[in-house]
Amino acid sequence: MRNEAGRGSEGYLAGMRAGLPFALVVGVVAISFGVLARSLGWGVLAPIVFSVVTYSAAAQFAVATVLGAGGGVFVAIAAAVLLNARFLPMGMAVGPFLKGGPLRRALEAQTIITTSWALAIRTGGRFDRAFMIGATVPQYLAWTVGTTVGVLAPAGGLGDFERLGLDAIFPAFFLALLIGELRSGQKRTIAATALAAVLATALVPIAPPGIPVLAACGAALLGLRESSS
Repeated sequence: MRNEAGRGSEGYLAGMRAGLPFALVVGVVAISFGVLARSLGWGVLAPIVFSVVTYSAAAQFAVATVLGAGGGVFVAIAAAVLLNARFLPMGMAVGPFLKGGPLRRALEAQTIITTSWALAIRTGGRFDRAFMIGATVPQYLAWTVGTTVGVLAPAGGLGDFERLGLDAIFPAFFLALLIGELRSGQKRTIAATALAAVLATALVPIAPPGIPVLAACGAALLGLRESSS
């Protein structure tokens, strides 16, 4: 665990410095999302607004994947909601350390992302809110700028999604997250992962597009409580 970050602006700045390395990775993933969204015919504005408002690589790629495979809008939304369910226990843990009234606390809660949340954990179950907010800022900027770059990339350059292998970034991104969770050795997480894999594999040949993703997301909820504690 890190020592408590300095109060005031020092905490925010320390968080921003900690978030910069992650922002580089986030930017690359965001570019791939922008390219993918444009290749699916989303236009220019929709992917950028989606990234500005949602800022969730997992949810946004899930929506793009389901819709790109011909799945329905409601299935895509359901998959995104299930993927983002992890933020419920994370928000409950950090909630007591947010400041201000309901509106300010709600706004500060929007800065809860997996990496920043983990970086802000302190001894005794405490959270450094300034550090968390600071760590999220460069990642959020990288995500929105990266999406814009991907959307506006000229065809034949970054816009050639498959030729550059950008289509592999999405599964590689989730595989990296999965490996990190499995390393914990928690039985609930391992069981949820196995169940999700079995369901997705069994449903892909027979189910409508998006249903395998939805089923796998539902199975993953089994590991939510333990992996978020």
